[in-house]
Amino acid sequence: MTEPRLPEGRIAELRTELERLNYAYHVLDTPSVPDAEYDRLFNELKALEAAHPELITAESPTQRVGAAPLAGFAPVQHSVPMLSLGNVFSEEAFYEFDRRVREGLQGTGLLEENDVCYSAEPKFDGLAVSLLYENGLLVRGATRGDGSSGEDISANVRTVRNIPLKLQGSGFPERLEVRGEVYMSRGGFAALNARQIETGGKTFANPRNAAAGSLRQLDARITAQRPLEFCAYGIGEHSHAFASTHTELLNALQGFGLPVSRERAKMQGAAQCLGYYQSLLAKRDQLAYEIDGVVFKVDDLKAQQALGFRAREPRFATAHKFPASEEMTQLIDVDFQVGRSGALTPVARLAPVQVGGVTVSNASLHNMDEVARLGLMIGDTVVVHRAGDVIPQIMSVVIERRPADARKIEMPTQCPVCGSAVERRQLIRRSKSGRETVNESVAWHCIGRLSCATQRKQAILHFASRSAMDIDGLGEKIVELLLEHQLIASPADLYALKHEQLCDLPGFAQQSARNLLAAIEASKQPPLARFIYALGIAEAGKTNSKRLSEAFGTLEAVQAARAEIIQQLPDIGAESAAQISHFFADSHNREVIDKLLAHGIKPQPQPITPQRIAFADMIASLQIPAIASTGARKLAEQVESFEALIHLAQDRLQLVQVQGLNEKARAALYDYFQDSEHCERVRAIEQQLRDFSMHWDSEEQPMSSKKEAPLAGQTWVLTGTLETMSRSECKEKLESLGAKVSSSVSKQTDCVVAGSAAGSKLGKARELGIKVIDEAALLALLENPHAA
Repeated sequence: MTEPRLPEGRIAELRTELERLNYAYHVLDTPSVPDAEYDRLFNELKALEAAHPELITAESPTQRVGAAPLAGFAPVQHSVPMLSLGNVFSEEAFYEFDRRVREGLQGTGLLEENDVCYSAEPKFDGLAVSLLYENGLLVRGATRGDGSSGEDISANVRTVRNIPLKLQGSGFPERLEVRGEVYMSRGGFAALNARQIETGGKTFANPRNAAAGSLRQLDARITAQRPLEFCAYGIGEHSHAFASTHTELLNALQGFGLPVSRERAKMQGAAQCLGYYQSLLAKRDQLAYEIDGVVFKVDDLKAQQALGFRAREPRFATAHKFPASEEMTQLIDVDFQVGRSGALTPVARLAPVQVGGVTVSNASLHNMDEVARLGLMIGDTVVVHRAGDVIPQIMSVVIERRPADARKIEMPTQCPVCGSAVERRQLIRRSKSGRETVNESVAWHCIGRLSCATQRKQAILHFASRSAMDIDGLGEKIVELLLEHQLIASPADLYALKHEQLCDLPGFAQQSARNLLAAIEASKQPPLARFIYALGIAEAGKTNSKRLSEAFGTLEAVQAARAEIIQQLPDIGAESAAQISHFFADSHNREVIDKLLAHGIKPQPQPITPQRIAFADMIASLQIPAIASTGARKLAEQVESFEALIHLAQDRLQLVQVQGLNEKARAALYDYFQDSEHCERVRAIEQQLRDFSMHWDSEEQPMSSKKEAPLAGQTWVLTGTLETMSRSECKEKLESLGAKVSSSVSKQTDCVVAGSAAGSKLGKARELGIKVIDEAALLALLENPHAA
């Protein structure tokens, strides 16, 4: 059985922990726990000391404020202590504060009708400072420090642009100490962190840390570059009085040229104060700066004097704190959600905790780069932040509370929804020296575009879109309806729909069902480029889909093409080629494609545009360390095939005779081809190049080539409006026959298609004697292109 802890032991623990947190917060400006956690520990100590007053000591955190000043600044003794405020966290606690104030003013003649007039203003989340003016001139700036003494930061406060170096107007005391908060606006904080990232500097966790760290720089030139602001909230020592209420005092300070809060107000009684609190809480997240509560002060300065002070705080004022926007809790686990685009997002599962008045049990981690930046592990104690309706997020890890059995967070290798592979896009570059640079995408993606349940809706809508399979009438609402009634799970299921199934759906009648089925049937023979585009491959947009169809000619060839060969096509890089190859290699995607073909989809073969890939380019694409384009050309001059290159590389005596290669390149080449997998890889590449007639010495007809494209080498121009198709559709059909479609008529134009209301292009064609055909002749040509 565990022995109960004695109060002396717990008090000692709390004092040690609070001193450590004080040092981190006030001296190092790197708080490791939220304010709410500090408040809990402080209040626990306060309660224990109240129950055991004999254990109170002068050095207890309850008997002083903050921490000692840094050694780098000269100390400043506060003639009037800069005390902190007491806190209340509920309406009941505020009513109790108000009751104590009213009781304290009984019999003083300062209480009107049993209601107290309060001054209210936001509680800024910044750094408290003291500004001393003599004869209207700023002569000193100081931090609060431990309340009795602080640090001289005169050079730094003079750089804060809204702090006047000379007071305005008249009537101010010869000696006036103004107290207020130095803070950083949200916009200034964002801009500062952006600059820090750009210059490789350290970023700040929040505006409060940024303000404190900026104000306490030993080099004032650094402070001058930071977007700091000041807001006055009171005074310390002053050579003569100049106001009878706190409201008058703030108005006077504003008249002297000092910034004061625009949100300040005067309230009569506790009920009005609580109304002000709720209104400011509601617009907290819309303010340009961060606040963490409302400060209420008895407005009458004589009443303040009558109420006096406790050991560390005034009796006439309190801070009504907002529900904590940051709290600590434990990271229980991390799940991975799959978005509509296939991106995987890590989501933190937390031990439930109240943050900002709401129970939080989940938080977004954005991506794995953010997990790495935080240094996060499962089991960690974390600081969670929530602002308004923003999704809660983990701000930091409390490293000192990490358990021994904390586990690393790892991205799954398979999609948690469909089981397809998960990959992170990469672009790998190697310099001539062999140094490798890898640029990685932030996001990881499921490659099961056609089969993944979370991607279904977007995949099907894209598949049916006008630029893809062009299924007329299959819009978002109908796709949602089909998915909701579980009639489709992939694009292939569209071709298995029955008339009676559609008629049973809300909004469908006999004719509308027939129309949709007819549109689906009409899409069964798309041009190959359209079909590839319809599959929704991440790196195969319209342009790349067209390049694939022109290079390989048939769907079978595109599916079989290796990434190393795809990347040799114009403007398709290594990353895009890998994405395309991985898509077709995924068994889930291939299953859907096989179903499409089984349902009668027949992508129309594309006449091939002959492409021969240079041997030197293929060698360079292997990215062998130290073998760049120049070295690849030297090797291509020595041998004529990959098989010959393998033999050369494995024979050191022959290798040393190759001109133009340094010793490092020869060693890299030898090492590369000592790996049997590398040898098999290049043999497979070379064989496929021969199969596709893309080999550098290939002369045979490509295996996927059909008859010579009937319009190959011809330039066509479209003008006017066509009745049976759009101009983009007409352009696509002509290009599928080998024609180049131009936007202007010239002597190189072979034919002009003239629709209704044809314009100047028709006139120019006639002037140049260029062949002109109408829409009827065009349709006849498309029906029988080889008769042209």
